Amino acid sequence: MSLASDTIAALATPPGRGGIAIVRVSGSAVKKIIRDLFARDLPPRQANYLPFIDAQGELLDEGLAIFFPHPHSFTGEDVLELQGHGSPIVVDLLLQRILGLGARLARPGEFSERAFLNDKMDLAQAEAIADLINASSAQAARSALRSLQGEFSREINELIEALIQIRIYIEAAIDFTDEEIDFLSDATLIAKLHVVLQSLVEIQAKAKQGNFLREGISIVIAGAPNAGKSSLLNYLSRQEIAIVTDIPGTTRDVLRHPILIDGMPVHVIDTAGLRASDDAVEQEGIRRAYREMENADLILFVADANTMTNEKYHHNTIPIIYVRNKIDLLTEAAGVNSKEGETIVSLSAKSGEGIDLLLAQIKAKVGFHSEADGIFLARRRHLDALSRAHIHVMASLTQLTEYRAGELAAEELRLAQLALSEITGEFSSDDLLGRIFSSFCIGK
Repeated sequence: MSLASDTIAALATPPGRGGIAIVRVSGSAVKKIIRDLFARDLPPRQANYLPFIDAQGELLDEGLAIFFPHPHSFTGEDVLELQGHGSPIVVDLLLQRILGLGARLARPGEFSERAFLNDKMDLAQAEAIADLINASSAQAARSALRSLQGEFSREINELIEALIQIRIYIEAAIDFTDEEIDFLSDATLIAKLHVVLQSLVEIQAKAKQGNFLREGISIVIAGAPNAGKSSLLNYLSRQEIAIVTDIPGTTRDVLRHPILIDGMPVHVIDTAGLRASDDAVEQEGIRRAYREMENADLILFVADANTMTNEKYHHNTIPIIYVRNKIDLLTEAAGVNSKEGETIVSLSAKSGEGIDLLLAQIKAKVGFHSEADGIFLARRRHLDALSRAHIHVMASLTQLTEYRAGELAAEELRLAQLALSEITGEFSSDDLLGRIFSSFCIGK
């Protein structure tokens, strides 16, 4: 995007009443807007306390004005930031004044989009801005900040550079096929590919943890009526979310509540008890329970330890933890057992005994490590790109070691490089960029 593009303006602080509101303007008309608004030029990067004047020369507001000339600004264009009083009426009048001076309202994410297009940051860093704003825990915020500071991008760029160097070696070896030396079987080359693979695995692991912090997981509490599912929801949420009675079938609809497990967002879903019923309302609740179970990341299948039967719920892809609840009635100690590949946690949702064991098993089942170092927030598209890059590097290694097919190996590495470049935006479609930035808030 050139510096001669449209000038954009937007409220950069949340709408509503507040002590301060910040209006941000970016584009080639900023200097003209400054002169019309203040009847003077502004020195770069200095806070100036000034009156904001309307078209009739009347006072609109007064506050701080800061001018950031290009290219040393957030967007890489001339940028003006106005900090005035947080009255919705005053902000609207100020925005209307700026629009009348040649600006237009910014689209969602357009400031960050211009920063990306003007090489002020790469795509992963731009996404990290939105992720930092939307972070739901301190750990997620710290991880988003690492991405914003370029830690994720640095690791991706190092991988890309390693792939480029290997491609150069392979393509040079192809040009010397008449030589007696078989460059493609060089142990150093194979070792370098293995190093790239190991780095990819490590980055994938950190990105997976970052994706947990960003998107969280969905846990469905299921089981027979009166097993203590609602009590478990209440204990996990530390609130009386669900009605708890001794009457089976109290819960008839789906109840949802967000919690945090070591900084990982978790959407806990309580469902109707699973049993045969002639009640139309209860039947609908059971149907919804099965639907939620099909869409879950993890199922907690709860049973009353006093009357526990062999009834189980099996799923080919969704992990399940079996919960033996109400051990307080048996004077039984909490514990974790594995039987025929199944994980069984004995606990009391009433007293809380064994809940810590359940939380540990939840993290283990989904693969979340709260103490992992260097986690950066990652999106599903990042995980997909890393997975495709891993597949192509593995294919390249196969082409070299089994078939000595240098051309095919080099092509696989090129595809791996393209997949990684999608993360930083070096290679991305316009549609992808549009989807990403349209999800940002206005003013960012």
